[in-house]
Amino acid sequence: MRFYSIFFIFFLASRAFAVEPSEILNDSKLEDRARNLSSNIRCLVCQNENIDSSESEFAKDVRLFIREQLVEGHTDDEIEKFLVSKYGTYILFKPEFTGYNIFLYLFGPFIFIFGFIMILFVFLNSKGGN
Repeated sequence: MRFYSIFFIFFLASRAFAVEPSEILNDSKLEDRARNLSSNIRCLVCQNENIDSSESEFAKDVRLFIREQLVEGHTDDEIEKFLVSKYGTYILFKPEFTGYNIFLYLFGPFIFIFGFIMILFVFLNSKGGN
């Protein structure tokens, strides 16, 4: 059990070092906004990792860009919209519930419900035929 707790601590600590000390802003409110923004931005190199915990050059560049834009006074929405316009909605971990994304969000539950109904239908028909 002790091994697992030590492993867990090292795992968490390794994730905390992706943002380099030179990138951290002096203003804690701006730094919190930057961390919040970068937690929803996907690293396009790592693909299933946000830029806050990725160590790729792309993630570092986007983290620096976000911090520069925050210092210049841009809002979180402006920065996010710029990144989406440049890289597409795939860069967001939680894309908006509009347009084509509605289909993607609803397709999985629809298939699950349809499959469940079909299994019930087949099961009930097989019991009635015997």
